[in-house]
Amino acid sequence: MSSVPVYVGLDYHQDSVQVCVLDGEGKQLANQSVGNEAAVVNRLATRYGRPVRVAVEACCGSADLAQELSDDFHLPVELGHPGYVARLKGSPDKTDFSDAQLLADLVRVNYLPKVWLAPEYIRQLRHLSRFRAQLIRRRRDVKLRIRAMLRDNRQKCGGARAWTKAWLAWLSHEAELPTNDRWIVDQHLEELSSLGARIAAVEKRITEFTADDPVMKHLLSLESVGMVTAVTLRAEVGCFLRFDKAKQLARFCSVSPRNASSGSRQADAGLIKAGNPQLRAVLIELANRLCRGESVWAQKAAALLRRGKEKNIVTAAIANRWVRWLHHEIRRPAAAELTSALAQQKGPAPADAAVASTPISK
Repeated sequence: MSSVPVYVGLDYHQDSVQVCVLDGEGKQLANQSVGNEAAVVNRLATRYGRPVRVAVEACCGSADLAQELSDDFHLPVELGHPGYVARLKGSPDKTDFSDAQLLADLVRVNYLPKVWLAPEYIRQLRHLSRFRAQLIRRRRDVKLRIRAMLRDNRQKCGGARAWTKAWLAWLSHEAELPTNDRWIVDQHLEELSSLGARIAAVEKRITEFTADDPVMKHLLSLESVGMVTAVTLRAEVGCFLRFDKAKQLARFCSVSPRNASSGSRQADAGLIKAGNPQLRAVLIELANRLCRGESVWAQKAAALLRRGKEKNIVTAAIANRWVRWLHHEIRRPAAAELTSALAQQKGPAPADAAVASTPISK
């Protein structure tokens, strides 16, 4: 095998991978499609020399291939952000050939917008966390359909709040509904019961899966942080140490204000949209809980309200400050066990600073 340094770009697909190999001057040595097997990809990637860097776009399945190439064949694989890579294309045309070449060229000139390659444990935790979120959304949709059916039939329970035991008993036995509507509501109630059992099962699975995770234990020990908030933070952020600055973590969590200034006009445009929407949602809910009571966070919120800030702005500000505080909390000397556990997951990939520092339009 030649000792010439080469750079490799991989355009990932479920059944195949387009492999482009460039030398240090950008000359194309190979660009062909091979089977979606790590051994086959490695054979072509190393045919002309030992790869200095290997790039693959982050997409469904690509992380597993990247992990296998890194662990089994010791290739220096980096994940590229698909949104930013698409913006760097010089042509509106899209082919596997050109996509693989672009990725190889970006790593050759050290301009690949990277994302973090999460270890297997974090990827599995993300699957559990996102599956729970999917079930929660399905349960919400069922409840909305039931309420719409009641409004359509002008039925209202005056003696109980919605979704309490008394309200559900009224809905099941006393609400006056036509025959077909009654059958539909009964089907919805059956689905609602099934979803509740499935949500309880996945929450139990998450608890068992994270039982020995010191980071989860630390997150659960914080004020107002419950299982859902802790597991969402752990799954979506993964390794807190990959962010050098607290502001980078806050932007990744989408709780930083987005600047919309131009010329002499200085303005904000709400919160940035850079990360998982579910992560921002649980942080805003956490901020709402922190704003109540007598804690230091409630005092900060009260001070902002006295200055005339809107409540939603105050909530977002508390979420932003709490995330930045958490970044320093995990790095403090007393949290040596956490930093040791996180350092093992940090891996060779650099932090998401470049990606997290710029909002992604959705």
